[in-house]
Amino acid sequence: MTQSNYRELQCKSALNRVSGMHFGWSLNPYQGCFHSCVYCFARHHAQLADRDPGEGFSANIGVKINIVEQLRKELSRKSWKGESVVLGTATDPYQPIEGRYKLTRGCLLALRDYRTPVQIITKGTLIVRDLDVLVELAKRAKVSVSFSVPTVDETVWKKTEPGTSPPLQRLRVLKQLVEAGVEAGVGMAPLLPGISDSPSQLEATVMAAAKARACFVWAGTVYLKPGTREHFFRFMKKELPHLLQRYEQIFFKPYAPKSVTIPVQEKVREFKKQFQVRDRRLQKLKPPEKPIQLQLI
Repeated sequence: MTQSNYRELQCKSALNRVSGMHFGWSLNPYQGCFHSCVYCFARHHAQLADRDPGEGFSANIGVKINIVEQLRKELSRKSWKGESVVLGTATDPYQPIEGRYKLTRGCLLALRDYRTPVQIITKGTLIVRDLDVLVELAKRAKVSVSFSVPTVDETVWKKTEPGTSPPLQRLRVLKQLVEAGVEAGVGMAPLLPGISDSPSQLEATVMAAAKARACFVWAGTVYLKPGTREHFFRFMKKELPHLLQRYEQIFFKPYAPKSVTIPVQEKVREFKKQFQVRDRRLQKLKPPEKPIQLQLI
């Protein structure tokens, strides 16, 4: 794995407007990611920003040291509507360097103070450090955490996610969040055709998620846009050359055809029903209901 170097940056804005997604704003305290996942979609965004989407994505990591101050400025504006903010769209907010800088924690404290709904996507077990803030925030605004656990197959994990915590360790932390009343579940994404999406692999992952009391499970097949595609294919050529031709056929466009994705989704739904994946929190933290304004007749 490539050694990471860190550089401190001053960001001009904290919140990023997002279009074409189910959320309106993203927040990323870091650029690049130590986790070095070979399939990471954020490599594409790095290429668009003229940064190295290959080894440099994990070797050169930017730390936005002023992001908490900038975020508070943006949340305090009268124009801010209190829309949902997602952390983890272009980098993992709980990669190891967060232990030193505590920028994600600072951002969560700001979002708590301004009662802003939050979604977090992470592979990082460091999130358990911030359980106190997540509990406070969940009492003021909607909070949901998705742990990225594409598979519990350790052979696949070691090859494709070399800088991450073991999948079962992520699930143990997920269980701690759920037991504290925070909504948390599993994103089985990205699934890799012929590598991590066999019925037995899907069953094992859904079963492990259910055992950890995941409130939800969703799944998605990998997509390979420029930047990600080239890096991933280099990995395939080196580690799984017998599958390279199949991948070139499947991914002649960025997204896999429905003939590949639909059977996987159907299997995941089947296993979710079998293992009764649902919100089983004994205590469900949630913000108070907004008062209903009565109209004068």
